[in-house]
Amino acid sequence: MLTVLATGPAATVQDRGRPGWAGIGVTRSGAADAAASALANRLVGNEPAAAVIEVTAGGLRLRAERTVLVAVTGAPAPVTVAGRAAPFDAPVTLRAGDELGLGMPPVGLRTYVAVRGGVDVPPVLGSRSTDTLSGLGPARLSAGTSLPVGTLAAGEPFVDVAPVRLPSSAPVLRVLPGPRRDWLEPAAWAALTGQEWTVSADSDRVGLRLAGPVLRRSRDGELPSEGLVPGAVQVPPDGAPVLFLVDHPVTGGYPVLAVVATSDLPAAAQLRPGDRVRFRPAR
Repeated sequence: MLTVLATGPAATVQDRGRPGWAGIGVTRSGAADAAASALANRLVGNEPAAAVIEVTAGGLRLRAERTVLVAVTGAPAPVTVAGRAAPFDAPVTLRAGDELGLGMPPVGLRTYVAVRGGVDVPPVLGSRSTDTLSGLGPARLSAGTSLPVGTLAAGEPFVDVAPVRLPSSAPVLRVLPGPRRDWLEPAAWAALTGQEWTVSADSDRVGLRLAGPVLRRSRDGELPSEGLVPGAVQVPPDGAPVLFLVDHPVTGGYPVLAVVATSDLPAAAQLRPGDRVRFRPAR
């Protein structure tokens, strides 16, 4: 059992999400930085389906009620165990009564805490993920929340530390043309892929709102609502694009100019307000 003492700005339980339910209006959700979440599970020897804790901008404090093995990955928040500095991207043992604390990461936004066996909250539609848009899954974590430890442990972990490149505050993301590129002026594609964009404060797990040049439409009228996927770059009437992340709506009525390559979405998930991002056409 783990007891949450503090959450920082936000903390949720996440796993690989709930794919296959878009037909009834349920998005996949899951860990925003899937690569960091998977690494945390590997470091403690968990099965890939095990749930972890996703922490936004640090500030999490947990108390172990029994001896457990944990690992912290993603945005490189300073880690303490029982008040002493502890390693990042490495397995760490918490004894009964030990407190794990995360500071504010100097770069990146989302940090992941895995416990051997996984966080064992009740699944909803086959997933333990919190969907912040629909409200499905467990509630956001709060002080006093008790988190049972599950049994999704696989083989014994054998890695002492995993050297991982730090998240970038100015990544270049690969994009493919979207299905409604023709609804925008030809100059819109050139502006999207040729200019630097700034992540606005109005961003979350649903999507990143980007500030930069105005992307103008080439045609008037309303677009019927159609399916959306993670990585879709949608352009609302104000011409400021939105890059959708894991808790995106399953449909939308604004034109999608581009779609970010799936393998680049973990980098997008680590962007914080004020960070810069560029897009380049995928080849």
